[in-house]
Amino acid sequence: MYGSFVSRNLRNRAASSINWFSKSNLSRCVHSLPFATVKAEEVSASQPAEVLNLVQGKWTSSSTWNTIPDPLNGESFIKVAEVNQKEIKPFVDSLAQCPKHGLHNPFKAPERYLMLGDVTTKAAQKLALPEVSDFFAKLIQRVSPKSYQQAFMEVFVTQKFLENFCGDQVRFLARSFGVPGNHLGQQSHGFRWPYGPVAIITPFNFPLEIPLLQLMGALYMGNKPLLKVDSKVAIVMEQMLRLLHDCGLPAEDVDFINSDGVTMNRVLMEGKPRMTLFTGSSRVAEKLALDLGGRIRLEDAGFDWKILGPDVQEEDYVAWVCDQDAYACSGQKCSAQSILFMHENWGKSSLLEKLSGLAARRKLEDLTIGPVLTVTTEAMLDHLNKLLKIKGSRLLFGGEPLQNHSIPAVYGAIKPTAVFVPLEEILKDENYDLVTKEIFGPFQVVTEYKQNEVPLILKALERMHAHLTAAVVSNDPLFIQNIIGNSVNGTTYVGLRARTTGAPQNHWFGPAGDPRGAGIGTPEAIRLVWSCHREVIYDNGPVPQNWSTPQAT
Repeated sequence: MYGSFVSRNLRNRAASSINWFSKSNLSRCVHSLPFATVKAEEVSASQPAEVLNLVQGKWTSSSTWNTIPDPLNGESFIKVAEVNQKEIKPFVDSLAQCPKHGLHNPFKAPERYLMLGDVTTKAAQKLALPEVSDFFAKLIQRVSPKSYQQAFMEVFVTQKFLENFCGDQVRFLARSFGVPGNHLGQQSHGFRWPYGPVAIITPFNFPLEIPLLQLMGALYMGNKPLLKVDSKVAIVMEQMLRLLHDCGLPAEDVDFINSDGVTMNRVLMEGKPRMTLFTGSSRVAEKLALDLGGRIRLEDAGFDWKILGPDVQEEDYVAWVCDQDAYACSGQKCSAQSILFMHENWGKSSLLEKLSGLAARRKLEDLTIGPVLTVTTEAMLDHLNKLLKIKGSRLLFGGEPLQNHSIPAVYGAIKPTAVFVPLEEILKDENYDLVTKEIFGPFQVVTEYKQNEVPLILKALERMHAHLTAAVVSNDPLFIQNIIGNSVNGTTYVGLRARTTGAPQNHWFGPAGDPRGAGIGTPEAIRLVWSCHREVIYDNGPVPQNWSTPQAT
């Protein structure tokens, strides 16, 4: 979601956190976290961590334990209590016990708005503590390897989101409006209403930010959520739920389930949540939309594009942003730069040379490049070889497996890769689906266009199926106007500093062009995803004097 686009003061804060968390402080700090049941740096094959389920206010185990391999060496280092299909009844019953009108709404238990504001305040304060933010950053690194800066910024953005909704901000989300009626005593009022029992399903790549932001939004609006996070990274949210309980969140307010996809699908079919938020694969999203009869919001995958306009400037900066967008977190962002359209003026610049040099700096030792958790090395190289068969295609850089590592074969490990494909070849029917296939790893397609070929770019954009993020790197207002007016991506950055990644907590992040699209992070996103509109019309009278029963109509 976000990138390394942080101001100098944020970088300083990250550095100070690292310095503060010296070896002399390590033991004292870990033992001072009353909510934690693990020590992030000690999770290993010799000291495996355990992840439990939470249902109806109680932490529970299961009859089946799924062992998670360490993404850096393949050793089993986490045991997850995964619920099987015979054990789903408590979760189904818990969903059924929540009424359609929710745990609270503007007419029911309004004190819960205040309670959640207080919980959020305490959680924001705790997550701002260096020992707590460091704990979560390092726990994220253990299960979804990325550089410390990237992991820390995920925690930082999450903490800032919590700050945004402290105190009265929760009840302000439920702000209503009134409209005068037709006669004395009549007024119509619009209210934001919860769905009641809801479900949240989130992926591995942002194990804290995505599930927590959606979870809190669901709670704020009065829903009771059942949360499922990818088992590979579920330990992060399990620990975060324990922190929330320590801050006063009632244990019964959220259920937390670990299971495989088939079991979770059955929970949804039997539990019948009134709304489900799904972030992840487009293929799974479409299946769930059918299974759930459309009662779903989606933030699915994206083949995200960036267009470099005709005005070439600040080559070093633009190259750095392109490197961050394509390869930070090993390309495992739903907002990662998947295809780069270069104006011919950029093709004549040193951009590609600079981009290749930046990509070459990335190394496994500091996790600026690392394991790809959903695509194998073989699959990524196979995709590369298919692209290289297209007429005029060529490898720009990368295209080789990482060397000297112990990453298990079930995961991917390749150097940051870019392949050039001619624009006219991309648009051919026999090539288009192949070129625009999303590879959730450090992989991008690059192409070049002439000024008179802008309509061809717009044609390529129109044919894409997912419309999450995009960037138009230009300060030419007419060029920007043309591209924005003829495209649809929900989170689009424009200007010299435009990027595809980097979503903080202060703006909408989500797709557009699909009525099922879900946003995250802002009050508008929370209201859209986690509440519906209810109209209450007050008509108190008085009845007009001398009123009599009229003729039937």
